[in-house]
Amino acid sequence: MTNRNAVVIGASSGGVDALRTLLNSLPSDFPAGVCAVLHLAASSPGSLPDVFSRGCALPVSTAQDGEAFEPGRVYLAPPDRHLLLKPGRLRVVRGPRENRARPAIDPLFRSAAVAYGSRLVGVILTGLLDDGSSGLAAVGRCGGVTVVQDPGDAAFPDMPLSALHAAGADHCVGLRQLPELLDRLVREEAAPNLPAPSDIAAEADIAERVMSDVPKENRLGQPAPFGCPGCGGPLWEMEDTNVKRYRCHVGHGYTAKTLLANQSEVVEEALWVALRTLEERAAMLRRMAQEGRGPSAQFGERADEAEQQALSIRSLLLSGLQVA
Repeated sequence: MTNRNAVVIGASSGGVDALRTLLNSLPSDFPAGVCAVLHLAASSPGSLPDVFSRGCALPVSTAQDGEAFEPGRVYLAPPDRHLLLKPGRLRVVRGPRENRARPAIDPLFRSAAVAYGSRLVGVILTGLLDDGSSGLAAVGRCGGVTVVQDPGDAAFPDMPLSALHAAGADHCVGLRQLPELLDRLVREEAAPNLPAPSDIAAEADIAERVMSDVPKENRLGQPAPFGCPGCGGPLWEMEDTNVKRYRCHVGHGYTAKTLLANQSEVVEEALWVALRTLEERAAMLRRMAQEGRGPSAQFGERADEAEQQALSIRSLLLSGLQVA
């Protein structure tokens, strides 16, 4: 028997303040290592360790690939890299985005669930959409303890609500109660570890090796009638507890919510391109009519038609109508 000795935390919008509040209240003798993922822009300066170190009794640093995972320390995922947890060490890889994010929460939680099983505590904090829901479900399926910030206490309740729907939670508490709860959980004895489910182990392996293959994807799910927004390749659909997810064979991953959001962005971008093209076409036709390069009346009619089409697309874009 051994105590729980690993904690993984995921947060997105509102997460800097939430994570700082949590870390600042952990005691200096906190006996577990902590890995945390915040959704960061690739251009982020990577100054979060300095931000979190102020007022935190534990050392806080940006995770390094191959670094030892030690108790009483906090490791943050670096910008534009996934953080993974192996037994006793960290992996930092620039794999495909999951849920449109790199770093993403799900890869960390899955890898930690496989590596630490019942000795793991997974925590979902404030954020938009549903990154972390599948990962928290993996923590529970591998015997770990699942913790979700009370959605009513979160600055952005989407991620906690999605996690509760997908995975449930052994504990759902407000931010102020989290430090005491975590300190208690990591001092308790963990149940004996069981082998990780094969699908979770397979996805953790995909994230670490940054490669996959079609036969493996076929074992994880069924081909879906959608293309991957990240690379244009085919997607496989997976039923993961209450989370419908999709993966392509190079490793991009999406929940249904994030896939729909990505598709909406692609549709909007395509409409802006169509708008620009139609306005340029109308301008070109007007110029040709003025220069007498052919039947000016015909060019004028075609210019009118292009302008009407452009007006329809502009109205759609500016109305804020959901285009997908």
